[in-house]
Amino acid sequence: MRPSVVIICGGGPAPGINTVIAMVAKSFIADDFRVLGVHHGYQGLFSENPEIKEFDFAHADRIFSRGGSTLIMSRFKPKNEDFNTKIFERENVKLLVTIGGDDTASTANRVIKYLASQNIIIKNIHVPKTIDNDLPLPDRNPTFGFHSAKDEGVRIGNTVYEDARTARQWFVMSAMGRSAGHLAFGIATGCHFPMMVIPEMFNKAKPSIDSIVNLVISSIIKRKLMGVEYGVAMISEGVFHILDIEEIESRGINFTYDAHGHPELGNVSKAHIFNVLVQQKLHKLGIDVKSRPVELGYELRCARPIGLDLTLCSLLGLGVKKLFNEGISGCIVSANSTGDISPIYLSDFEEEGKIPPRLVDIDAQIAQLFFDELHFIKEEDYEAAGEYLPNPEEYDFYKILKWEN
Repeated sequence: MRPSVVIICGGGPAPGINTVIAMVAKSFIADDFRVLGVHHGYQGLFSENPEIKEFDFAHADRIFSRGGSTLIMSRFKPKNEDFNTKIFERENVKLLVTIGGDDTASTANRVIKYLASQNIIIKNIHVPKTIDNDLPLPDRNPTFGFHSAKDEGVRIGNTVYEDARTARQWFVMSAMGRSAGHLAFGIATGCHFPMMVIPEMFNKAKPSIDSIVNLVISSIIKRKLMGVEYGVAMISEGVFHILDIEEIESRGINFTYDAHGHPELGNVSKAHIFNVLVQQKLHKLGIDVKSRPVELGYELRCARPIGLDLTLCSLLGLGVKKLFNEGISGCIVSANSTGDISPIYLSDFEEEGKIPPRLVDIDAQIAQLFFDELHFIKEEDYEAAGEYLPNPEEYDFYKILKWEN
């Protein structure tokens, strides 16, 4: 039987998945491999009757520039007792290509060890995917899908900002980012929003719901002092991961949890939650400002990949073939800033089997320059802000975060 390559996709969509799949398929088909895409991720891989898509050049050539994923994705995380060898033996599999985030990568590591224990030796190469941009790749290179998602977010964000300016109102916007604020930061800076709140900002101060709300109100009042009666405040959903669960629950905010133990933030509108909290605080202060929530989430994940991601994802697909030809396995394929392909092993990270998230470098010049450009109450604004706020110092950006001015 001809050797085959199996491809699965785990987690949620990101622009460029089809590009990776197409390039892996094209490069292996050219070497007379069968390329099998398995639907439903790990759940499909170990099911009794997996749904399989066998790729040919024509199909791969049709999908490479499309958004979404031609393979149905799944967040299913198999237990050891779910593993079996059926598809690997039946289809003469030589390589398992996994496309996903850190959970998908660490599960692949477990699968390969299990297969080895059953005397089935295959290679695994993982392609890192997340619009959160939170995988620690060399040279701080972006994860694929990030820039396309950010581009779509900026397009929507600029439209919302124009609405704010046109209607003289505020919007509270939230963007995806489980533990890192890269997407929120990129969209907010690209749209010139006057306020953004990302989890990395609380590197010196303990975060709270009140401190986040006060940062938004700080921007609203500062803009009033400037004679500007509109704006957009961006809040990364990742702030929920750094808040005390007791405080969240005390505000009546409840989450369900996925198979990996992560709060299913997609089940609730973070923008709605914070907008209500901001409105409640404004009402208490006697400040008449209208604001509306805008949630940026699923709108971004299946956007058509922009040129940067089309090139990056094509390179990563070729990188899978290159590493396979070199006999390399059990790794993440990566490309540095000059486009050189290299493997990253889970053992290269601090904790083997678990990849620590890459956060926004809050001390980097790019971050500090953009934070300084936000609109917020400073010490020199206290007297004027006193017209609206009984204690202006409680809304001082630097004091809330305990940063030096």
